[in-house]
Amino acid sequence: MVSQFFGLNIAASGLRAANAALNTTANNVSNASTDGYSRQAVEQQASNALRVFTTYGCAGAGVDTIAIERIRDSFYDVKFRNNEALLGNVAQKNYYNGMIEQYLDDDGITGFSTLFTKMQASLQSVMTAAGTTETKSTYVSNVKSITEYFNNVYTSLQNLQSDVNAEIKLCADRITAIGTEIASINKQINTIEMTGTTANDLRDKRDVLLDELSKIVSIETKESKVIDESQPDRDTGATRFQVWVAGSYELVDMYEYKQMVCVAREEDEAVNQNDISGLFDLKWANSRFKDGDDVKELADFSLDSRLIGGELQGLLAIRDGNNGQYFSGVGNGVNPEGVTYDADGNVESIDSCTITVDVASSYLMDMGKCTLPVSGTIHIGAKFYKYDSWSYDGGSTYTFTLDPDSLTSIPDDNRSVSVGYYNNYQGLPYYMEQMNEWIRKFSDEVNKIMVSGYTSDSLDGIYLLTGSMSSNSAAQYSYEELTSLSENKGYYNITAGNFEVNTVVLENADRMATKSDITEGESEFGNLTKLNDMFNNKEIFRGATSGEFLTKVLADIALNRNNSDTLEKTYTALENTIENQRLSESGVDEDEEASNLVKFQNAYNLSSKMIQTLTEVYDRLILQTGV
Repeated sequence: MVSQFFGLNIAASGLRAANAALNTTANNVSNASTDGYSRQAVEQQASNALRVFTTYGCAGAGVDTIAIERIRDSFYDVKFRNNEALLGNVAQKNYYNGMIEQYLDDDGITGFSTLFTKMQASLQSVMTAAGTTETKSTYVSNVKSITEYFNNVYTSLQNLQSDVNAEIKLCADRITAIGTEIASINKQINTIEMTGTTANDLRDKRDVLLDELSKIVSIETKESKVIDESQPDRDTGATRFQVWVAGSYELVDMYEYKQMVCVAREEDEAVNQNDISGLFDLKWANSRFKDGDDVKELADFSLDSRLIGGELQGLLAIRDGNNGQYFSGVGNGVNPEGVTYDADGNVESIDSCTITVDVASSYLMDMGKCTLPVSGTIHIGAKFYKYDSWSYDGGSTYTFTLDPDSLTSIPDDNRSVSVGYYNNYQGLPYYMEQMNEWIRKFSDEVNKIMVSGYTSDSLDGIYLLTGSMSSNSAAQYSYEELTSLSENKGYYNITAGNFEVNTVVLENADRMATKSDITEGESEFGNLTKLNDMFNNKEIFRGATSGEFLTKVLADIALNRNNSDTLEKTYTALENTIENQRLSESGVDEDEEASNLVKFQNAYNLSSKMIQTLTEVYDRLILQTGV
């Protein structure tokens, strides 16, 4: 037979359960507007029934409050974070595509098409005014305006690349900071949950960090129970929580975390002719790494991975996007000289070494499209080396002269060779390459016409367009240097950044070749007619004439901007939809909580009433019943 006080224990258990439910409801209501908070609910179950050995067999023993659990669906978490990675990617692309579009857009005053039209009009003035010095000077001045336009746009795009580069470092630092926080929270969670309780608020805090991380870089998570090897059946209460980023890099493993470290490239480590100095490579380091430590032994983070995702991938696409056009080929001859070996047969020093590389891509056989730095970093097989210079045979073969100081071994032959990496997006390097291509081909066509003609005074014509040899010097490339057949580099040395008008013509416009034949009269302009025809009819850039440059490039950026804008709107709408689905599951509904408040209050009141009733029963039984 059960105790006379059995009913009181049952009522007390109901009172405790109702009290826990009321407190949990109060917590939910208090956090109704808290970002990342997951609605909590009391988990209850009937207590084990008591065998009473009577006709009815067992008596209910009340209720047990098992736990206060978060109401959260991991399915929606995964969907939300996957969408955040896509949204972060396209949002960065969309923002910077808009910036590029603004720099290239023609405002009707200083834009390319406006300046080119003015230049053509001034050329007509030279021809109709019989070549007066004033009209020639105006024409040369308008040509100079075009060179300055490219100088300014090039500088603007490089400044934009610098901004993107700085933002990449912010992303890397934030990834490291979030990894550190998650590792710390993991420890706090296990400390609490090993006592048998659930660390709901800490788990919410961790989920908020994971949501933030997923917008920066793609993530995967896994949580598994920690097993006590000596007692496998014992529930330790601890869990092993792991986070991977970019597909394969483990950021957090329980209490340990890794760091994403930015390492600036040195001047001799460039991979693109148009890149600014100091672009960051990403490295993967353990938690003990600190500023000032040697970075040479750190693991590389693959910039060409398609699994990076998030804002980081969008920023890398803008900073390094080369439309898939980078230097790549196969080694076909390694020629070391002056090799010395140590006692163990290892290479001790190499005086010099060259490697011949065969290429197959058509864009690598056109110096107008060349983006190789004069010196930089080259990838041969699985190793990186530095090269001091390179030459081109005019066909399908390049020869690189490697830096002896970077050689610790003789490079393997018949291995893949590359400079830079594949990034199939039209980012800043692509648009700078497009400008360079137009400039080189336009300069070549103009200079051919100008050097083949004669001035109005019957002097030999001289070239009109060139480039500065250094930002610290007024020296310019000579026509012979630009057209030397010995190096087969053509106008490779001219970029949008150093594009200039020949100072001789700039200072004396009468040095401009107006006549196509020395027998022409002083007021004739057969050479300028050729030049004008070239402007109007010669297809020099992507199947278009000179003046259509901006049309072609703006079509690229407009398409990219439209795509990124459409995708950003799509993923933003999906973000709202998935978040609403997630909130419907884990968010606090004030109406529902108000209903719960009444329900649990009634349960509390009823349990209290039960205790009051039993109190009266016990009073009658003990004090008022005679025994």
